[in-house]
Order: sequence, then C-alpha cells, then structure tokens
Amino acid sequence: MSDHGCAHFGAFVKEYGLEPFSVVHAYFSVCINKEARRRKALSCLCFKCGGSGPQLYSCLHCIYFGCKGAHIGEHCKQTKHYIVLELSYGMIYCHQCKDFIYDAECQAIAEKHIKKEAKSLNKSLSWRPWSPSKLEIDLLLKNPKRRHVTAVTSIGLRGLLNLGSTCFMNCIVQALIHTPLLRDYFLSERHECTAKTAAKCLVCEVSRLFQEFYSGARGPLSLHRLLHLIWNHARHLAGYEQQDAHEFFIATLDVLHRHCKISMTEMAAAAAAAAEKSNKPHQPTPPPPHQDSNPTQCNCIIDQIFTGGLQSDVVCQACNGVSTTIDPFWDISLDLGEAQNQGYGGPPKSLIDCLERFTRAEHLGSSAKIKCSTCKSYQESTKQLSMRTLPIVASFHLKRFEHSSLIDKKISTFISFPAELDMTPFMSKKKSDQPNPSTSSTSSSSHSSKSKSSDRKQQHQQAQQSNDEATAAAAATDASGDFRYSLYAVINHVGTLDAGHYTAYVRHQKDIWVKCDDHIITTATLKQVLDSEGYLLFYHKKVLEYE
Repeated sequence: MSDHGCAHFGAFVKEYGLEPFSVVHAYFSVCINKEARRRKALSCLCFKCGGSGPQLYSCLHCIYFGCKGAHIGEHCKQTKHYIVLELSYGMIYCHQCKDFIYDAECQAIAEKHIKKEAKSLNKSLSWRPWSPSKLEIDLLLKNPKRRHVTAVTSIGLRGLLNLGSTCFMNCIVQALIHTPLLRDYFLSERHECTAKTAAKCLVCEVSRLFQEFYSGARGPLSLHRLLHLIWNHARHLAGYEQQDAHEFFIATLDVLHRHCKISMTEMAAAAAAAAEKSNKPHQPTPPPPHQDSNPTQCNCIIDQIFTGGLQSDVVCQACNGVSTTIDPFWDISLDLGEAQNQGYGGPPKSLIDCLERFTRAEHLGSSAKIKCSTCKSYQESTKQLSMRTLPIVASFHLKRFEHSSLIDKKISTFISFPAELDMTPFMSKKKSDQPNPSTSSTSSSSHSSKSKSSDRKQQHQQAQQSNDEATAAAAATDASGDFRYSLYAVINHVGTLDAGHYTAYVRHQKDIWVKCDDHIITTATLKQVLDSEGYLLFYHKKVLEYE
C-alpha cells in the first residue's frame, strides 16, 4: 500500500476530493473548536441504534453514523459507500479492502486539526509517535540498503578490551549501552555539546561509544579515552589498580550529570543573549534549567532515567507526630549481613528480603533522640524509609564487600532476584487516606548511593492533621502509577576481595541474554542470569508515563 491509500480511496478522492475527510475529522473526530464539540455531542450517534459507541464510524460519502460491525457494515453494502472514518482515532477504513488505510495528505490535515483542538482546549499536545521529516525521508530514499534486525543479530554487541584491571569499567559500560532510553537518546544525537573541545566532554565520548556499538562492526573496542576522562573528572578513581564497579557507576553518572547540566545552563544563557540581540528587551531572561540547591529539578537525560525520590519518615514515640524528608537517589544499596538489634533474625536470601528488611521501621533508641517540633523536647522515635517516586531505571547495589577496622571480607551468599519486579509494596502510602503530617523536604547537593526505602508505619494514621491540602494531593499523585520492572542487566563479581573479576549479563533483545566478559561475548540463558552471584542489578520500568 502506498502513501495514498488503496485504489478505492483513490477513486473516492478523485470524485469528491479531500473535503469530506477534512470536515468529518474536524467536527466529529478531534473537534477543532467549541462549535465542533457542540455538534458532536448533539448529532454524533449511531443512526441505527442511537448509541454513541464505544467505536463509531462515519460514512465519508453521506455522513451516516454507525456503530462498528453490522450497523455501519449494512449501510456500506446497501449504498455501496465503502470509505468510512473511525472517529475515536481518526483512521480511514475501506470496506472493500476490509482494512484501515493510510494517506499522507489526510495525515497532514489530521495533524493540523489535532493542534487546533489542543489550542482550543488550552492543553498541550498528547504524545505522538515519531514520523520522519522530509529530510529524513530523502536520506532513507538515497540509502536504500536496510539493516535487518533479526533474533540472531549482533548489532549493539561489542566486546571491550581489558586495559589492565579495567573489567569494572567494561561491565558498567555494557549495562549503560543496553539501557533502552539512554540508547535512544544518544542514537538520536540529542546531546548538544557546549564544551570548547569535544575531546574533554564525557557525554560526547559516551555518544561516540553508542555509535560504535551500533555501527555493525564486530571487533572489540578500547575504552582508553573514556577511562582518561573519568580519571580527569573523578580523581579518586585514577590509577591502574582494580576499582569497585559500583563506585565507578555512581562516579560515571555524576560526571555525565554535571556535563549535561553545564551544557543545559550554557544553552539557556546563549538563548537569553540571542533574545536580547533580536530586539526583544521586554522578554525576561529564562532561568537556568537546573538549580544547585535542588538537584531533583535537573532535567538532563541522566536524572530523567536514574533519579528517584526517597522518603524518610521519623515518628515521635510520644505524640506520633511525623517529620518527612525527601531526598534524590540514583541507586539503592542493600545490606546482606546479619541484622543487628532489629529483632528479625538472619541474613536475607533474596532481593525482596533485602527490600523488606530495608523498609522496616527502625527504633532509633534512647541514644539517638530527636527534637520533636510538636513536643518541643527530645524524644525517642522510629524511622522508616519508602520510595516516594521511582526512576525509570531502578538499580540495586548488593553490599557484598564489608570493610571494618578488623577485617575486609566479601559476602558470597547467594541472593535470588526476579526477572520481573513489582515495587508497589515499597512505595510511600497515599497521604490522602491519612491525616497529613507536618512535612519538611530537604535535598542534598549530590545523589547518595546509600539511600534507602520503606512503607509508612501504622502510627502515621494517628499523625496530627494539617490544613495543607495541596501537599496531601501531591503526595497522593506521587504514590499512583505502575511500579512493575523488568530485569535487563546484572553485574557479577567472581573471586575474592583481593583477586576478583567483574562480568556482566545484559538483555540484548527480548528473551535473549548475553554474557560480557571483557572482549568475549557469549549467549546466555535467563536461568544462568538468575543463578549468578549478583552485585549490581538493573531493572527497567515496564510502563512509562508521559507528562
């Protein structure tokens, strides 16, 4: 089928033109103005049964409305009017082809109507699927060779050379390369560098790596430029000894975040300067997109993907008053050792165990009293943590390395983890169902890798009431959503604390896993992944909400 539909639609357009489509679509599909909405409400009903749907069609020959199935079908057979418009989504249907058809000119008309509807309702445009621009279409036509992605394709897979104890870096890069939204961002060349030389920009180097991974070449890559940039921007990682993969992961996110932040701030300043030069003195200077005092406001790609909000609730044991603090986090570090003085026993055996132990209320004891704002005195309290907001990528750090003044050791206990994870039990409960506590919100200047999460305690139901309804409504909104995740990367550490080696499992395509051991890439099964000694676990959100 071409860009101009089928032969039957071509005959219809030759006889009637595109005006019938334009009118019906404008008034009975998207409704471009108040009058169109009034007409649709009064007349857009099935001529056969008087119903309004759920799926209604309009004949483009005579503007006959009919329900999906027999009602519109009978009209088409009796009148030989075969071209109809489905009104919910504005799609053209041919009853002779028995299929929906696409016409480029009709699509262009529909896009104009959608913009008019949004303007009339004073709302933003809803999410629209990508469609190629004229320039992109020309490029595709000039390059007819297509790269077909099959189940056995190696596109996106490259081994990484070990430059001397750099397996910690190789496995983190593999995990980042296979992070879907990060891949989409860099392959669409969204990064606009403002550095005087791209050779000093870590984001430019990561962008180059994505291009290399998806170039179709198969030879292993050397990460010497990336390593050098990391050494320059994270001096504590400089040197030729083996480093901790988790520490490298957090440092890499931090450097990428800072580079993106600088670029965004400089672009905003440049835009303001350009506005001044273009004789627009009355335009206010736009604020920078990121405020140092609150890193959660940053809109760079790193924070969009990896940043979540951790809620900490401290409950006074005297009056049950609650003090709430919310901090940003990039990952969650989970203890694997024996629980001390908590009354709930031995070490965890699964990721869920870790999260449940992580989210239990903790009595702070008499040696750690807090000053209650209600009691106006120091009181014993309990502290509980929970997820206020979840990132697109939820990463978990299983704390296998213990360091103390007496001994450094590795915990090799097997911790099971699921392929599919539901984080709902670990979210902050809706405050709209409870009296609203007095709330204080704080944020740190850097993202802590040791942030924790928890459910709200039952004592919160007795918390003092507050008149701040807006805060309660916002909290209820934050607690809504789909919190299901799918595993896509696992970093493993094999060996001892002094003589160990990092490898990675990554999900290459749906149900296809590979093991990345420096320059060696081999296929793997999901069972091998789930049976491995996980150190860092990466989960991707299954359902993305568009703002």
